Amino acid sequence: MPETTRGAAAERVAPLTRGTSILGSIGNTPLLRIRLFERELPGVAVFGKAEFLNAGGSVKDRAALRMIRDGEASGELTPDRIILDSTSGNTGIAYAMVGAALGYRVRLVMPTNVSAERKSLIAAYGAEIVYSDAQEGSDGAILLAQKMRADNPGTYYMPDQYNNPSNWRAHYDGTGAEIWEQTDGAVTHFVATLGTSGTFMGVSRRLRDERAAMVCVSVQPEDPWHGLEGMKHMPSAIVPGIYDRSLADDNLWAPTEPAYDLARELAHHEGILVGHSSGAALWGVREVARRVESGVIVTVLCDGGNRYLSSGLYGRQWQ
Repeated sequence: MPETTRGAAAERVAPLTRGTSILGSIGNTPLLRIRLFERELPGVAVFGKAEFLNAGGSVKDRAALRMIRDGEASGELTPDRIILDSTSGNTGIAYAMVGAALGYRVRLVMPTNVSAERKSLIAAYGAEIVYSDAQEGSDGAILLAQKMRADNPGTYYMPDQYNNPSNWRAHYDGTGAEIWEQTDGAVTHFVATLGTSGTFMGVSRRLRDERAAMVCVSVQPEDPWHGLEGMKHMPSAIVPGIYDRSLADDNLWAPTEPAYDLARELAHHEGILVGHSSGAALWGVREVARRVESGVIVTVLCDGGNRYLSSGLYGRQWQ
């Protein structure tokens, strides 16, 4: 090949070497305008942070990456250790993806009744799954993971998503800062569901640091036996160590079926396919919007509805 031809080819290939790993696709998700409530509440603008567009498909990608990177930095996570944690699904998928990208083995404890899609996604990334009793919910998975770590000292690095401050710090530095910037500082209310509580804790702290008068409202399931996968009913559950109830100006108790209805409406009327918890978040947004004459409300669309197709969430037609 003539020298000039080789040089031209090298110039075309060179930009490819500046690419990033899949982990570079975590964060900086778009803020979507939600118009479901505009007819009823014209004075309120509603936006949803599209966290289902993260590389691993959920808001949990941010915390998983931060906890693993902080584990490496502290020396707790070394190449010979297995990443172990309990999960209801999304954090597990995120651990599995990040672990695969960084070369770590991942072992996850999760209730047997999480959606088939979540189980399949974790397996697709090469992670191992240990199942806990479905009747014990996420608390049963937490206890079993803790026992596995205690019984096998030196084998595991357990990020412990429910008690690790790196969880909420990922959202303070990332999600919250992005919301403030994307709304040009116009956001007046933040509404989010509670699972580990990391998203609500981190974003609320960041937005309060930007504007002390920010109104932050959390949303929980209305009863212990709910159908809102990934969410915690704090009065009946093991309360995460990172949860600080004083950060919420108010807490709302979301019913399951109306949350499902709003998830379906969002898909049918706006083409945005989300999971159960996003429906609960939208239920909370509507409750907050009904109390104010005007404002800019931001919520978090935690994951996509495509990982709940087997659950029946989208099993009926809308007119």
